[in-house]
Amino acid sequence: MSTTIDQAFIKQFEREVHEAYQRQGSKLRNTVRLIPNVNGSTAVFQKVGTGTASTKSTHGMVPVMNLDHSNIEVTLQDFYAGDWVDRLDELKTNIDERQVIAAAGANALGRKTDELIIDELSTASTNVIVDGNVGITKDKILEAFETFGGSDVPDDGQRFCIVGWKQWSELLSLDEFVHADYIGSENLPFSSITQAKVWLGTVFIPHSGLPIDGSDIRSCFWYHKTAVGHASASDVQTDISWHGDRAAHFINNMMSQGSGLIDETGIVTINCDETPD
Repeated sequence: MSTTIDQAFIKQFEREVHEAYQRQGSKLRNTVRLIPNVNGSTAVFQKVGTGTASTKSTHGMVPVMNLDHSNIEVTLQDFYAGDWVDRLDELKTNIDERQVIAAAGANALGRKTDELIIDELSTASTNVIVDGNVGITKDKILEAFETFGGSDVPDDGQRFCIVGWKQWSELLSLDEFVHADYIGSENLPFSSITQAKVWLGTVFIPHSGLPIDGSDIRSCFWYHKTAVGHASASDVQTDISWHGDRAAHFINNMMSQGSGLIDETGIVTINCDETPD
């Protein structure tokens, strides 16, 4: 056997983990503000207030808006997902098994990425729609939509709404959510996948990791991309080391990331009752 096969395997495995993470590991990473390649243990997101336009006299000074500037500091944390792999020779030649292990590590890190973002969304308390002992309804959706309009949250295609799978099923029972008469044929639910849908200028995404309390109340979140930040010093790195005493390689996937709440105005929490019938 070639003495370089270990290095070839390692490079291939690293690439597969990275690709799997980018493709299916995280649902939410691209729905928030991102700062990649951070050098250091913290990252800073800038927050700028609104300005007011004014008139000026002839030859007078242009009025200054005096925008309110602030920043949000995010502390990065290190996360690991490792596993032992025996009979590496078989793994080197079995592409399916290698991809399964690579995807498992990437998915674990992706779930952690989403968890960091959801934890920050959960801290928002400015705009909360109570459960009212019912699930997600058209009235709740319209109330959240009105809240965004009243707060001048941009309707620029960067609004996202993440809901639990129970709420996703409830949305699919609304004519306005699924019928072409309301949303146009281009925004109908996809025929082959059920991971996203556009409605009211918002991308709706079902997610299994949303918080639920002891009373079966699920918190769903409608937010603008600029309301939450996610910083990364390292997306995914893979380290593979041989342990002779175990006759196995240890495959360690790791990343360094953090999230922060930037602007509560751009987040609406929709609480929904999931009590079993």
